Amino acid sequence: MQNQRNVIMAVVLTGLLLLGWESAMRWFYPAPPPKPQVAAASGATATASTDGSKPKPTREGGLQNAADIALEKKDLAQELAAGNRVVIDAPGLKGSINLKGAVVDDVTLVRHREAVDKNSAPVRLFSPAGTPAQHYAQLGWVGEGVAAPDANTEWTADGNRLTPQTPVTLRWANPTGQTFSIRYAIDNDYMITATQGVANAGGAPAVVKPFALVARTDKTASLDTWNVHSGPIGAFDGSVNFSNNYSTVAEAQGQTIPFKGTTNWIGFTDIYWLSALVPDASAKAEGAFRSLGNGVYRADLIFPNVSVAPGQAQSQTVRLFAGGKENAVLEKYEAAGVTNFSLSIDWGWFRWFEKPIFWLLDSLFKLVGNFGVAIILLTLIVRGIMFPIAQRQFASMAAMRALQPKMKALQERYKDDKQTQQQKIMELYKTEKVNPLAGCLPMFLQIPVFFALYKVLVLTIEMRHQPFALWIKDLSAPDPLHVLNLFGLLPFTPPSFLAIGVLAILLGFTMWLQFKLQPAAMDPAQQQVFSIMPWIMMFVMAPFAAGLLIYWITSNLLTIAQQKYLYSRHPQLKAQADKDQLDVDRVVAREQKSAANRKPKTR
Repeated sequence: MQNQRNVIMAVVLTGLLLLGWESAMRWFYPAPPPKPQVAAASGATATASTDGSKPKPTREGGLQNAADIALEKKDLAQELAAGNRVVIDAPGLKGSINLKGAVVDDVTLVRHREAVDKNSAPVRLFSPAGTPAQHYAQLGWVGEGVAAPDANTEWTADGNRLTPQTPVTLRWANPTGQTFSIRYAIDNDYMITATQGVANAGGAPAVVKPFALVARTDKTASLDTWNVHSGPIGAFDGSVNFSNNYSTVAEAQGQTIPFKGTTNWIGFTDIYWLSALVPDASAKAEGAFRSLGNGVYRADLIFPNVSVAPGQAQSQTVRLFAGGKENAVLEKYEAAGVTNFSLSIDWGWFRWFEKPIFWLLDSLFKLVGNFGVAIILLTLIVRGIMFPIAQRQFASMAAMRALQPKMKALQERYKDDKQTQQQKIMELYKTEKVNPLAGCLPMFLQIPVFFALYKVLVLTIEMRHQPFALWIKDLSAPDPLHVLNLFGLLPFTPPSFLAIGVLAILLGFTMWLQFKLQPAAMDPAQQQVFSIMPWIMMFVMAPFAAGLLIYWITSNLLTIAQQKYLYSRHPQLKAQADKDQLDVDRVVAREQKSAANRKPKTR
């Protein structure tokens, strides 16, 4: 009866787990929005804003509301068609700089696409102010007693195309003899270097306060979760700060959230993208975040006042990063002096372990050219390193089996004194030099590897849209084929806790095979719970990234092969395991028969 209650309790808890998992997966991994109808772009719905309900962000980020997407397309076309722009044409970035206000507000990322399809449009990071996806950077000055350029200033440029070989300088002169200039240069990746200059041809000193800013809407923000940060970010006094998100900045109600100490860089991050301002190391810039209302936020970089004497000039340099968080690129900029720039990737507390796993996985990818194959090779390496530990595990299991008769004798002798019983058993372990926890060591050692791979799949842009084979086109996304809709043939999407794909089934099956090779648990109820655990994990793991399931399936297959090999080396352990299984089966059958006999007979 007690065993039956245990099994019923396990089934109930399993049901609660599955139902709770469905809600959790909808929260952490919301479905992307449906594509807007083509007709919407013509104007009917494009003039409408959102209906007031704010869609939940996705891991990719981007606009979620169909009306916003249509309006963005219309507004962007109008803004870019107006002209008066300097074209950005670099290997990493393309777009333009608006000469009205000298605003960098049109940036797309050449190396990254919006969708898995290689022919899809490049990811757009910056859009002009006022558009639904507004995200832009601006440099300028606040003048004290002198006219300074503002958002409506029309600048002139000495060139019409910004490339790594051709910097472009923008100029504007006020009526009192001060000439303001911004010289833009760009590299082959994602860094724009802007040199702000003031030349004073007037008769009196000119006092100005230089600034730089990045502004954006939270409509395009990616999902901010407990383990991957999305939102305001910066490095101050050498330490990367993840403490603010959009809601905390909004709660300041228009007041700035300043940071004391040296600002190394400041901006906004999504899971895959980053826009950040980087002052010179010698500059004493102050960094702050501010909410502008209506879901628009700003990161400010404010410099001390500068007094430019008559006939003199002053300049300073600010770098603008606008691009994908590619680890190698970030580390390159970090080596060039941008403090802890690679930590804009939210590795978390365990980056000391995650980054080596990522390095190994990326190195294997460069060797074989396929991240799925690289994950399989990574699994082989991990299991190979752990094989000596597995041998010790089997030796420990054999020793534990040999101790079973002595342990049962102690349990029977001290059945009324649990404290003494435990003491005697521990003495037995010590005398026989057996560690009861040794069998758990391989499992515990795999946990950090599994977590590290999970973080790598979730947050590294190198894994984004990486295919494996057949139907797996994106290893960082869940298996797209679901059994319940006949692999996409039926027109409905199952809820996540029933969205069982081929990889999830393979995971459950390989876990079941692995379980069948394990020595049977002595408690029949525990054995029954273990027997359904593979199928529980099949449901639990189905919504996770396909790459993670490939790792686990490969690990299970290697474990099965390893167990068969070690059983061949330890035939006595295999024989004992088979005997234990028969004993458990007999106990279960006896209890089932006893329960059937206790049922009241119906007339």
